[in-house]
Amino acid sequence: MKHRLVRGVEDALGWDGPGLLGKEFARGSLRDVELVERMLTPQGLLDMVMRRSLANPQFRCFRGGEELHPKAYLSPQISLRGQSIPMADMRRLGNLLHEGATIVLDQANVFDPTMEVACRAMQWWSRENVQVNVYLTTNDAAGFDLHWDDHDVLIIQLAGEKDWEVRGASRQAPLYRDADRNDTPSDEIVWTGAMQAGDVMHIPRGYWHRASRVGRSQGRSMHMTLGFAKRTGVNWFSWLADWSRETELFRRDLDRWGEPGERAAQQRELAAAAARVITARSPADYLAVREREAVTPRHVPFLEIFGPLEAAVCITDFPPLIEENGDTVAVLAAGKKLTFTAEALPALHVLLSGRPVRLAEAVRGVGDEVGLLARILTEEELCAGLTPELFSGYTGLVTNAGC
Repeated sequence: MKHRLVRGVEDALGWDGPGLLGKEFARGSLRDVELVERMLTPQGLLDMVMRRSLANPQFRCFRGGEELHPKAYLSPQISLRGQSIPMADMRRLGNLLHEGATIVLDQANVFDPTMEVACRAMQWWSRENVQVNVYLTTNDAAGFDLHWDDHDVLIIQLAGEKDWEVRGASRQAPLYRDADRNDTPSDEIVWTGAMQAGDVMHIPRGYWHRASRVGRSQGRSMHMTLGFAKRTGVNWFSWLADWSRETELFRRDLDRWGEPGERAAQQRELAAAAARVITARSPADYLAVREREAVTPRHVPFLEIFGPLEAAVCITDFPPLIEENGDTVAVLAAGKKLTFTAEALPALHVLLSGRPVRLAEAVRGVGDEVGLLARILTEEELCAGLTPELFSGYTGLVTNAGC
């Protein structure tokens, strides 16, 4: 799946694939000027906020650089049965934005189909878990103070402009759960300037940064931040620890009361066994297993009572692995292994491409079996039926594989 956003980011940053993700600071501008409005507008964000039940910390509001209490912008809506549902108080929120404030919606990909599709495309591109946060700032509101993120980010300015300061890392490869604190900002200024609509910026993990509209008076800024949670050696070690349970030695109690020589012998045995565990499964093995076992994300289930399956799209977090084995083809994804005859290969390539597929059109290209295969893949939750809402997230951004 080659999404317009993926192509635009690579072109803007001068990248050929995701290899430089997390390696160095980079910035540029999208040539596709229509893309930013197609992704999301400020009015679209406010409409999204209005129509959903939201709670802090997923939805937050800041004024003067300080986070406001949720009661300042959220209020319970009481149903006819007396049920209390937290909702954004649009009148209060409007007043705050009129005065100058910042609102933050985390995981916008959960609420909006366009953000969902963009997020999935970025995951297929990077092979990492991705989420999208959206930031809307009005007038001369301050943003967050200098801080660093424990993941790599791609920032895309969707509307207006905002001033940024980016500094280098003061601790190499910092983690959320780390062995040492990382509280002192670096003195190295990497870049200062304004991000305008269509601008793209990559900030590696650990780089200090802040953004603000202080001094800009009237106006607004909205940007989306794609956060990439890349795997580290710590994650690999944690995975190996789970595999160690296969070995009886690791399941035995640690010797607390034995003689010093006995305890030392146990340590030597454990160290030797740990070395065997480490050499048996490489980081590449871990990354491959992680992709294949990623659970299928939330989606609308296909129910025949609502009508036949007419269109489908692959919804796995990462591209399914298709293995050709002579007369059979195996598909590995979402913790499952599905086996088909080799004749199914052309249809599988279409259905698992990441592009929406209209089955009636796909039949002309890959044969009648595409309908049956689509049904199987949908039942196994590698694909989902293409609802009008989900299809809207692909329209104009990803081509239809069935055409």
